[in-house]
Amino acid sequence: MSKVLYIVANPSTEEASYSLSIGRAFLNAYKSNNPMDEIIELDLYKMAIPLIDTDVLNAWELLRSHASFDSLSAIQQEKLESIHALTDQFVAADKYIVISPLWNLSIPPMLKAYIDTVVIADKTFMYTANGPEGLLKGKKGIHIQARGGTYSGDKSFLEFGDSYLRTIMSFLGIDMMESIIAEGMAYSPEKAAEIKLAAVHLSQSAAKEMASA
Repeated sequence: MSKVLYIVANPSTEEASYSLSIGRAFLNAYKSNNPMDEIIELDLYKMAIPLIDTDVLNAWELLRSHASFDSLSAIQQEKLESIHALTDQFVAADKYIVISPLWNLSIPPMLKAYIDTVVIADKTFMYTANGPEGLLKGKKGIHIQARGGTYSGDKSFLEFGDSYLRTIMSFLGIDMMESIIAEGMAYSPEKAAEIKLAAVHLSQSAAKEMASA
């Protein structure tokens, strides 16, 4: 039995969101093909994701200078405990399904904040003589993304959402499946339903593949 993190970074509803509805189709297909796996759903816009701010940076510096955890302020302790819990949960998972829209050519801010809490040296990657090395090898991930415009082909240089997420996950050692991308709905609203349906079919096939991995 595998542990799966279903990570959602979209404040919209599934009914109103292409990425969320396609993601739900993926998850339903995954459960149908592998009902024994444990699925943990994380809605990042309903969680208190700590930012890497002055409290956190100062706390890390104090700990590096051998200060005790108890000597940190209450807010520092709270933020570090939250980061540790999110990192440990991420490490304990076997598979990752990330759902997000493309916002301003990149990822939503809460997804970036979440990534910052799980990309932690000596927990999800380590520094070696040959450079950084991911510590989550053998785990599998996939990204499902909706884009109002079209950013594939000769416009791919404008897209920093899916490309960033795939890079950072691979940096951690995670084997990323081909992303499920639905794009162009805003440019061609008359084709939006067709574009979504095609992405749903792709997601269902990918879910079957991930469920058997």
